[in-house]
Formats: sequence, structure tokens, C-alpha cells
Amino acid sequence: MKLHLNTTAGQNTIFAHEPDYVDINGVRHRQPVLLTPDWLHSPWEVNNVATLQFSDFAALVAHKPAIVVFGSGGKFLFPDMAVMAAFSQAQIGFEVMDTGAACRTYNVLMSEGRNVAAALLIQ
Repeated sequence: MKLHLNTTAGQNTIFAHEPDYVDINGVRHRQPVLLTPDWLHSPWEVNNVATLQFSDFAALVAHKPAIVVFGSGGKFLFPDMAVMAAFSQAQIGFEVMDTGAACRTYNVLMSEGRNVAAALLIQ
């Protein structure tokens, strides 16, 4: 699905997503990715929601986001409760949704100037 948004130059914007890729600034990423408006890490070396640990998000957490939008792939799947509890303990919001919804939510929050990050699994 193509997303249309007025963007600010220099920010990582998601322009499209499909089950097998996410287009960030015109580049298709076919592997999991971490991003903030000014930082991108690809590939993110995870593949499975069931095995995620809080330490898998360390590079993202280092950017001190106020909220992380987690896209679990094509299906809405929660990571282990210990991951969610660790985000809560770190006082970082952690929202779980399928990757398509996470892409749209990230763009909206970014366009509002929110301190947002995204962790996106690709199906």
C-alpha cells in the first residue's frame, strides 16, 4: 500500500509497505528494520515475535524514544510480556500492531513532531 504524506526533508518517512517490504525514503527494505525520524538500522537481526527479547531493541532504546511502534508482520502478534514490561519499566510507550498499521502510525506521529521510533518485522 502506498502512503502519501507531506514530509520534512531529512526525516525517515515510510512511503509504502507490502507484505514483503517497507519503502523508507524510496528504498525497499525486505528485512526487519528499526527507525526513528533521523536514524535507520537495517537489517534488524530478528525474525520471530516469539523469540524477541528487550535486548533486541537496545539500539533503538539508545535513541531514547518516547514511544515505540512495533509492527509484528502481517498478523497482530504480541511479544512476550517480559518485553512489554521492560518497556514500561524504561518509561517508553510500546504499541503493538501489524506492520501496515505500524507504518501508518509511525508516519502520523513523526509528522506531529513526536519522539517516535518504529521496529518493523517484514512478513
